[in-house]
Amino acid sequence: MSTNTLSRPRQGRIIGGVCAGIARRFGWSPTVVRVVTVASILIPGPQVLAYVICWVAIPNERPAA
Repeated sequence: MSTNTLSRPRQGRIIGGVCAGIARRFGWSPTVVRVVTVASILIPGPQVLAYVICWVAIPNERPAA
């Protein structure tokens, strides 16, 4: 799958695949994106709601043909 497309991968997910999808899209390490996400949840704000919205809005990766 192209890195220009934002999708949640079928392999390498932890919870919903949002962090893995964002990391793959921008060429970042999934571990770094996950650590930043968890750290941001410790700050008051709507981060968990944003994660859930991304989980719903970002499509699953299409299966390989």
